[in-house]
Amino acid sequence: QVQLVESGGGLLQAGGSLRLSCAASGRTPNRYSMAWFRQAPGKEHEFVEAISWFGSDTYYADSVKGRFTISRDNAKNTLYLQMNSLKPEDTAVYYCAATPGGISIRRRSYDYWGQGTQVTVSS
Repeated sequence: QVQLVESGGGLLQAGGSLRLSCAASGRTPNRYSMAWFRQAPGKEHEFVEAISWFGSDTYYADSVKGRFTISRDNAKNTLYLQMNSLKPEDTAVYYCAATPGGISIRRRSYDYWGQGTQVTVSS
């Protein structure tokens, strides 16, 4: 089992920056591929970015290309999402997820999920 706890969400104006964190605990979380998803009101979960357990491979959604960066610190068992140039359409609950399998952009590939952290971007 792996437990995931997100933090760092908040309310800010468009153009601002925010860094989300996801603290992992449990069974060797640093060996898991991890990802960020988000869910806006009335919409399905949307893939944001993913990273392999060693950090050598990353995937990202076109909607965040050049603005968001995923990273991880395996020594601290923590996943990060640096979000720059935020837009109102980035408003959502952001979730981190983990899988013992390979890196993936598909929600169903991930076995463990955090409770989410709210990000609200005003225009």
